[in-house]
Formats: sequence, C-alpha cells, structure tokens
Amino acid sequence: MTTTQVQQDQKPQVRPLTRRELLNYVWLGSLGVFLAEVGGVGLIFAFPRFREGEFGGKFTLGVVRDTFPPPDGDPIPLNEGKFWLVRTADNEILALYRVCTHLGCLYNWQPSEHKFICPCHGTQYQLNGTYITGPAPRSADRFVIMLLDGQGNVVAQTDKFGNPLRLPDGADDLQVVVDTGALIRGMPRGVQYPVQAK
Repeated sequence: MTTTQVQQDQKPQVRPLTRRELLNYVWLGSLGVFLAEVGGVGLIFAFPRFREGEFGGKFTLGVVRDTFPPPDGDPIPLNEGKFWLVRTADNEILALYRVCTHLGCLYNWQPSEHKFICPCHGTQYQLNGTYITGPAPRSADRFVIMLLDGQGNVVAQTDKFGNPLRLPDGADDLQVVVDTGALIRGMPRGVQYPVQAK
C-alpha cells in the first residue's frame, strides 16, 4: 500500500446533515435574526434623536428684545415648544411648560385676571408660574433658558430651582435658547419664587 492510499483511507468520513439538525440550524438562525431586529428597534427608542426646533430639543428664538413681551405684559405662547414666554414686572424671563401639573391639561393665560388658569379643574398660576389655588400639587414646571452672546457663549442661564432669569445689563441683543429637554419641576404649594439655596 502506498502512502497516498493510506492518507486517503485515513481521511475523516463526513457524515451527512440530518433533517433534524438542518431544522435546528434554520430555527436558531431565524431566532437570531428576530432578536437582532428587536434589539435594533429597541435601540432606536432608547436613544431618541431630538432635533433643534422640536419639542424635547432646543429652540433658538432670536434676541431678547424681539422674543419676549414687555415687562409684566401678556405672555407669548410657543405652541411648537409647548411653553409660554414670560417677562415679569422685575424684568425677569421664564419659559413655562404649558402643561398643568395636576392632570396634564393645557392651561391658558387670562389677561382680564392677569393669571394662568387651567380650564379642566381650575388650577391657577401667577405670571411667574407660582401656584395660587386649585388641585395642582405644585407650581408650573419650567424649561431652562440660556442667553448667548455673539460668539455662542452662555452669558446667563436658568438656575436649578427654575427661578426667573434676571436679565443682565445689555441683554436685549443676547440670543435666547430654550431647552425643552431640560424640564425643571415647579416648587410645591406654598413655596414662593425666587427660591433660595439652603
């Protein structure tokens, strides 16, 4: 017997794939594709992509003098961002979330009474969003406002308590950005703004 014949005789015999094994491979492959699809869709929902100018993202509104009402004037609604633009008598600015803290109704400004009133259950808020009366558990929620200079540097920003942002000197030419992804919950009933750090 030659060496070549011995090597050919020693080659392992390849056993054909049985029907059961084939079906197991097909089933596992299908399961793998299904899990990959579910995982991909889960990642899309886990990492939402908010674009500028959409709720959940940032709104660049223009300069202060063109964006906000006069001091103690009627607030301006921005429906796309779901907030009210407010300027108080003390020349402080706010972006109040338009959703009532009670059950999520949209509250409105009542100029004749100079306050916000929720049409669903009657919760009332002052111009600066402070709770007055009604079933709501806290004052109106607010969004972070940033004032930017010409180079895009933040000059002033809403603090972590959501206090009205005092306009610095020469603020009329500063760019206004409202971040609807940065919600600050209103203070509980009985707590008046401005809130001081303890």
